Amino acid sequence: MTLTNRILLAMVLGIATGSLFNALLQSSALPDALSVLIQAVLIDGVFDVVGRIFVASLKLLVVPLVLVSLICGASALGDSARMGPIAGKTIAFYLATTGIAVTVALIVASIVAPGDGMNLSVGTEFVAKTPPALTDVIVNIFPTNPVKAMAEANMLQIIVFALLFGYAMSHAGEPGRRLTGFFKDSEAVVMKMVGLLMEVAPYGVFALLAKLFSGMGITAIADLAGYFFTLAALLIFHGIVIYPLLLKLLSGLSPRTLLIKMRPVWAFAFSTSSSGATIPVTLRTVEKRLGVHNSVAGFTVPLGATVNMDGTAIMQGVATIFIAQVYGIDLSIAALFGVVLTAILASIGTAGVPGVGLITLALVLEQAGLPVEGIALIIGVDRLLDMLRTVINVTGDAVASVVVANSENQLDTDIYEASSEELDRREATS
Repeated sequence: MTLTNRILLAMVLGIATGSLFNALLQSSALPDALSVLIQAVLIDGVFDVVGRIFVASLKLLVVPLVLVSLICGASALGDSARMGPIAGKTIAFYLATTGIAVTVALIVASIVAPGDGMNLSVGTEFVAKTPPALTDVIVNIFPTNPVKAMAEANMLQIIVFALLFGYAMSHAGEPGRRLTGFFKDSEAVVMKMVGLLMEVAPYGVFALLAKLFSGMGITAIADLAGYFFTLAALLIFHGIVIYPLLLKLLSGLSPRTLLIKMRPVWAFAFSTSSSGATIPVTLRTVEKRLGVHNSVAGFTVPLGATVNMDGTAIMQGVATIFIAQVYGIDLSIAALFGVVLTAILASIGTAGVPGVGLITLALVLEQAGLPVEGIALIIGVDRLLDMLRTVINVTGDAVASVVVANSENQLDTDIYEASSEELDRREATS
C-alpha cells in the first residue's frame, strides 16, 4: 500500500474508532470500570500522547524548513529581480480568492437561510480578543530579533528575515556562494526529516482523529445542522470547483492532477487543523510532487499558511448571515459589502495572531453591527469545521504556488504531470 493510501486509511480508521468509543462511553452498555479504563488508558493516554508527539514533531520542522527554503529561494532570485513580481502575484491571488470566498458564502447563505426560524440561546459567554492595531501589525512584520522570531515561530518575521538574508547572500560574492551550498545541504537534510516523519504519519493521524472524535458527539451538529452543512458544502465547493477553475484558467494545467497529489496533505491538515503545522508536508508536496521551484514555493507556502484564509472567509460569510438571522437582524447591501472588505483586510491584518479565526469573525460582526456574543452559538461545531477550513487553506496555498510558478517559468511540468507512483519510484532509486 502506498504512503498516501496508508495515511487516508488511518484517517478513516481514526474517525471510525473515535466515533465508536464516543458511542460506547455515552451508553450504559459498558461497566463503569471499563469506561474509565478506556478513557484513561486509551483516549487520554495512548491516543493523546501519540497525537501530541506527532503534532510537536511537525512543528519542530516548520521553522528550520521555512528558514532554509526561503533563504535558498531568495538567493536564487537575488540577481533576477523577480522576487517583487512573485510576491505581488502571490498576495494578489490570495486576496482575490479570499474576496471570492466570502462573497459566494454571503450569497449562498442568504439564499439557504440556515438561521431562519431558529431560537437558539447563547450557551456560553464569548469574549473576543482585542486585535492589534493595523499600524502595529505592519511594524511587527519586521523583526528586531530574528532568533526570538524563530523561537516564537512568527512566520511573517521569519519570512522577512529569510528574504533579506537570502538576497544579501546572493550579492556577497564568494562568502555568499559558500553559504548557499550550506543552506542547500541543510534544506536537503530537513526535507529528509520530513520524509521520515511521513513514514510514521499514519499512526499520528489515527491517534489525533481517534482522540478528537471520541469526545465529539453528534448533538451539536444536529442542533446546528443548517449552519454546519451549508458551511461544509461551501468549503467543499470552493476546494473542488473554484480552485480547479482558477488553476485551469490561469495556468492551463490539469486540476485533477493537483487534487490527487494533495490527498496526503489534506489528511495532515484535517488532523492538525493547522496550516502552520502542515507547512513541512505542503512544501514537500508542492516542490517534489507538483514541480514548483523552491524559489517560488519557499515564499508562497509559508506566506499562504499565514495570510491565506479562504476557509475562514467562507466561515465568516456564513456565520454572519446565520447570526443575523438568529437574532432577526436584516443586513443592508452596504453592510454586506463591508463584511467582504473587512474579511479581506482582516486576513492580513490579524495574520499570526492566536485564535485568528474567531478574532476576524468578531471584527466582521462588529463592522456589520451584529452582537459578537453570537459567536458562542457556533463554537460547538467550530472545531470540526476548522478541520475542513484548514484543508481548503492548504489547497489554496498549493494552487497559488503552481499558478505563480507557471507564470514565472519556475514549474517543472514533467514532475507535475508524473503520477505519484512514478515519483515514488524516482525517489526510491535516488
